[in-house]
Amino acid sequence: MFFFDIEKTYRSLKVSLNIIVQILPILFLVIFLLWVSNYFLKPKTVLKYLGKESGVKGWLLSITMGIVNHDSIYTWYPLLKKLRNHGMRTCLLAVFLYNRGVKIPLPPIMIYYFGIVFVVVLTVYMIIASVIEGKLIETIDHILCMERVNSV
Repeated sequence: MFFFDIEKTYRSLKVSLNIIVQILPILFLVIFLLWVSNYFLKPKTVLKYLGKESGVKGWLLSITMGIVNHDSIYTWYPLLKKLRNHGMRTCLLAVFLYNRGVKIPLPPIMIYYFGIVFVVVLTVYMIIASVIEGKLIETIDHILCMERVNSV
C-alpha cells in the first residue's frame, strides 16, 4: 500500500498509533494488577477468602466483586487464573463472572424505562441464579475430578 498511496498509508499508521495509545493504559493496568496480585495474593490469603473453607464470606465477596467490576473481562483472565491456581473455588469464579452482568450504572436507566420493582426483582434473580450456577459448576468440576482420579 505504501507504494500506491503514501497518504493512505500515513493515515492508517496514524490510526494504528492512536489505537495503541488507547490500549496502553489497559495494558499497564493489567501489569499493575498482576504485580499487586503477586505481592498481596499469597496462596494462604486466597484460601482464606476464596478457598474451600471460605463459606458465606467467599460467596458474598465474589458476588460483590462481580457487580462492582467494570473492566473488560480480558483484563481479569490472568488474575482469575492466578487465583484459581492458588485455590479459588470454581463456584466462586463462576459467581464472579456471572455477576459481571449486574452493573451499577445500569439501574438508573433501567428504572427509568422499566420501574424500580422490575430492576430489584431482576437483580435479585440474577444474584440467585449466579449462586445456582456456581453450585452447578462446582458439582460438575467435582464429578470431572473424580472421573480423572478413577481413571488413573
